Amino acid sequence: MLDAALLHRTVAPPPAALQAPALIECQGLRHTYAARSGPDVVAIEQVDLSIAAGELVCLLGPSGCGKTTLLNMVAGFLPPTAGRLRVGGQDVRGPSPDRGVVFQDYSLFPWLTVQGNVEFGLRMAGVPAGARAATAQHHLTLVGLEAAASRYPFELSGGMKQRVAIARALATDPSVLLMDEPFAALDAMTRASLQAQLLDIQARTRKTVLFVTHNIGEAIVLGSRILVLSARPGRIVEDIRLDGLARPRRRSSPEFNRLYERLAAAIGAEAGE
Repeated sequence: MLDAALLHRTVAPPPAALQAPALIECQGLRHTYAARSGPDVVAIEQVDLSIAAGELVCLLGPSGCGKTTLLNMVAGFLPPTAGRLRVGGQDVRGPSPDRGVVFQDYSLFPWLTVQGNVEFGLRMAGVPAGARAATAQHHLTLVGLEAAASRYPFELSGGMKQRVAIARALATDPSVLLMDEPFAALDAMTRASLQAQLLDIQARTRKTVLFVTHNIGEAIVLGSRILVLSARPGRIVEDIRLDGLARPRRRSSPEFNRLYERLAAAIGAEAGE
């Protein structure tokens, strides 16, 4: 078994004096998709969740369990069917610059340069040109792309495009960064490089990150906390804090492998395997 000091399942919250302020709060959260024929589809149900500022939380679960639905609800793209969802103490009623989103497919504007893409949200917010340029350059430096500012998306590799997407999401200085399988389409070496870069960015900016992935190893490498959702309708069935598991997390370590097996078993059981 893993040392309880390194890894534990949260059965009850820690004493109030030890808790960081909750930034994301879900209470009895439910979302139902209306079907054109047949019964409606309940994607997630009775999700109770509290995420503190500065956490990097990974969402795992079998395919179709509602991971992306939950992330889209936090983003404000989908409304709750029931329950309450708050970010920063305010009810979520739609998208907000306070919640930056990074998608799997990059979603860059092909007619804009790299810098133009990073400046886009700032331009929509009415930020003056000089301040936009300075902010874009700062965030391109943060992701190691300052030399590519004048290039267009078609001139970039997949990994570079995703770094532009991360810089764009960070440029508006959101309190929450929402990432929906952002590295899934990348090769293994590029994926590992971007995982390391994300950890560095998160350590430097202290952003709260909610990260959806199907990759168990990725969740262990990245997460300060891992949530496992059940098969549809999605409910949280495991809430694992990796409080003392040192970084960088070596895939060859016994602790890594024992946690991997535990998560694989949990997901397999939820998927009926």
